[in-house]
Amino acid sequence: MNKKIISRIAIALLLTVGVCSATECASICESRNIRQGPQVKPDPVDAVLKQLNDKTLQLKYYQGKIEYKTIQPLYESEAIRKGDLYYAKFGEKSKLRINFQTLKQDDEKEEKYIEQYIFDGMWLTQINYQIKTVRKYQLAEPNKPVDAFDVASNNIPLIGFTKIENLKKQFDITLVDQKNDKPPTFFQLHLTVKPNSTYKDDYVSLDFWIDKKLSLPTKIVAVSTEPEHPFEDIYEIKFLKPRINKKIDAKVFNFKIPKGFDEPEIIPLKKKDK
Repeated sequence: MNKKIISRIAIALLLTVGVCSATECASICESRNIRQGPQVKPDPVDAVLKQLNDKTLQLKYYQGKIEYKTIQPLYESEAIRKGDLYYAKFGEKSKLRINFQTLKQDDEKEEKYIEQYIFDGMWLTQINYQIKTVRKYQLAEPNKPVDAFDVASNNIPLIGFTKIENLKKQFDITLVDQKNDKPPTFFQLHLTVKPNSTYKDDYVSLDFWIDKKLSLPTKIVAVSTEPEHPFEDIYEIKFLKPRINKKIDAKVFNFKIPKGFDEPEIIPLKKKDK
């Protein structure tokens, strides 16, 4: 795994604060139209996206359990990693940490598997305890730290921060009717990549399931394009026991490279072509 795992998780964090359901958002817009006089019925997708944009700025702290599944149809393989996730914003800087603790591959028993990802605004550090290696990816210039969500935007659209009109240029977006869920306890947002999208070489589609009662995402499924073979890899993320805006001690993001590990492999920031 590499820094794209951060991207796929960060996109979900943008949806973790106070998201209303499609029906609720549409109702709000309709009530406004009644007061203002006859107007064109609003698109419920626009209502949901606007609500997301309004709410994401409230996110300062996030922590919870995470399950990250990768499915590779070509190899008939499936792997599930489980662990903990932490995000915090300290002034102008943000930090993100993922501690994977177990791994289950195909029909094998779940086993201990420790792998950590820590992002501090400049460096993404990957620590793999199985093979005792450390990789440090430079993602920002010195003295110019970036937010975890800005890092994510290099690989995946940031719903909630991306302008609605720009998002619609990249994707066809629909609200999926939850026919088998009565009364609906979730709403599902489906994004299909357009042929001329800047994400056309990375993803086919993205789906989000959001719990209407908790106003939190519970699952994300991303279908990835794989140019080297005819099958599409699938990435699924589940969020469990989330805690929103509960203060996190900055020490959570501290780490030391264990004794006996190889010297860190440094991957410097790629220079932009002039």
